[in-house]
Amino acid sequence: MIIEEKIIRPISLKVSAIFIAHIGLLTLFLTTSILFDLFGIRAYEGNYIAFVVWANFACGFIYLFAAYGFIMKRKWTAAILGLSALILIVAFIGLYLHINSGGRYETKTISAMLFRITVTLVFAILAYFTITKKKI
Repeated sequence: MIIEEKIIRPISLKVSAIFIAHIGLLTLFLTTSILFDLFGIRAYEGNYIAFVVWANFACGFIYLFAAYGFIMKRKWTAAILGLSALILIVAFIGLYLHINSGGRYETKTISAMLFRITVTLVFAILAYFTITKKKI
């Protein structure tokens, strides 16, 4: 238990912070590039769905706050990642409705959304068990 407490837990928190910060920065770069048509990325994305991009944009900021939460061991980290997962799930439901109503979309959007939801939930669970549950 002492080894886990002194070595493994702090390393997992730092690695999580670095990973989620990278995801957040990449998300913010890509979403702002699509929304504001920077670097020709909008044309590359094809039939993007604006509300999905806006949801990802919001989650990019949440990921950066979560990275800070992992580093500072804040118990709200799991909650904001849960909020991010909820935003993504709602956007995914909206995407599903958009597709069923005959809207144009890219198939890669579905897999990207599923991947993002999964990663967000994994980090929310990790934050819960390494930070929140530990501080209770």
